[in-house]
Formats: sequence, structure tokens, C-alpha cells
Amino acid sequence: MFGGGGGLDPRKMEQMMKQMGIDTEEIDATEIVIRTPDEELVFSDADVTRIDAQGQQTYQIVGEPETRESGADAGEAGDEAAIEGADIPADDIEIVTMRTGASEDEARDALEAADGDLASAVERLESEPQ
Repeated sequence: MFGGGGGLDPRKMEQMMKQMGIDTEEIDATEIVIRTPDEELVFSDADVTRIDAQGQQTYQIVGEPETRESGADAGEAGDEAAIEGADIPADDIEIVTMRTGASEDEARDALEAADGDLASAVERLESEPQ
């Protein structure tokens, strides 16, 4: 495709990309999860690069994912109740309860009212009179 047989020198490639206004940055990610309606792709040991070009950010993930059914951790009693209803992830409920001291039901209600936005749910619970 590029000719020359052996590919491009990585330094030349980086220089060419900079000339075209493309910046790259390696991201030290510990886990990447891609959720689809049917499954979750979990990358535990992946190389992640953010590419900034023409005002858009693109992320490149290189690695082998573990595939799980969507909501695979729903087998635990607390998680099952959290997933039913408004599809609020159990992890989000746990984060809100730990941050605010609210009950799981209060955290779930706040997350539902905030359309799943963690920061808004925490703010909502912290601003309520005790």
C-alpha cells in the first residue's frame, strides 16, 4: 500500500501525522468495557491510544477481550434487584451509596431521576435535607 516493502519507520509515521494535525497519546488504561445489548467485551490488558484529528477524538484498543453476557454479574441478589427496572448498573448504585451514605433504594431512585448520571445523582442526594 505504501510501497517500499518494509513499512514505515515509526518516527517518520509520527512526524507525518503531526504534519497533518494528528496527535496521538498512549492511555494507561487498566480495564475497558464495551457493553452491547447482548454482551460485554472486557479488555483487562489492552493497549489504548487516543487519536486527536480535526477536532475529533478516536480511541484505538488493541488486545483480546473476555466476552460476558450482558448483566453477567446479575446473579448476586443485590445486583439482580439493581438491574431490574431502569437498567441502572449495580456498580453505579454502589458508588452512589458509598459516596452519599444513602440506601440502595435511595441511590437507585436518584440515578433514575438523573437518567443514570452519577454526578447528578450524588449531587441530588447530598443537597437533600437530612
